[in-house]
Amino acid sequence: MGDRASISKAEQVSALAAELRAIFGKLKRKLREQGGRSDLKPSQVSILLRLEKEGPATVSSLARAEGMRPQSMSTIITSLLEAGLVKGSPDPNDGRQTLISLSRKCEKLLKEGRAATQDWLTTAIQKKLSSQEQEKLAAAVKLLTQLIED
Repeated sequence: MGDRASISKAEQVSALAAELRAIFGKLKRKLREQGGRSDLKPSQVSILLRLEKEGPATVSSLARAEGMRPQSMSTIITSLLEAGLVKGSPDPNDGRQTLISLSRKCEKLLKEGRAATQDWLTTAIQKKLSSQEQEKLAAAVKLLTQLIED
């Protein structure tokens, strides 16, 4: 009888995990829509966020960090350069290398995008959830934080 309960509990936890994954996927897409970056490919967004977090980098170091070939990275960087989202400048340590960094245009877009997603999420929480539900959400956020902490 104990095995039956544990299997049932394990199935419940597995179903909860699947539901969380699906909900976070939908939330991520919704936030991306609200942030105005929906026209960028995930690989482009990943590179922009890496440059924002880690600072200027060469194409080859970006390729290593993203786990792709330098030729593939060059294609992505070229599209970002053409869109005015990144800029290249000579590496002060090695003039043969070019450091890729975010353009002011991109920094502004990222800031505006984050503000838009924050505004949308704040409004959605206020409009769709009661005070009690907002408290439950805050408690759930604490639990989710526990899940991802190492």
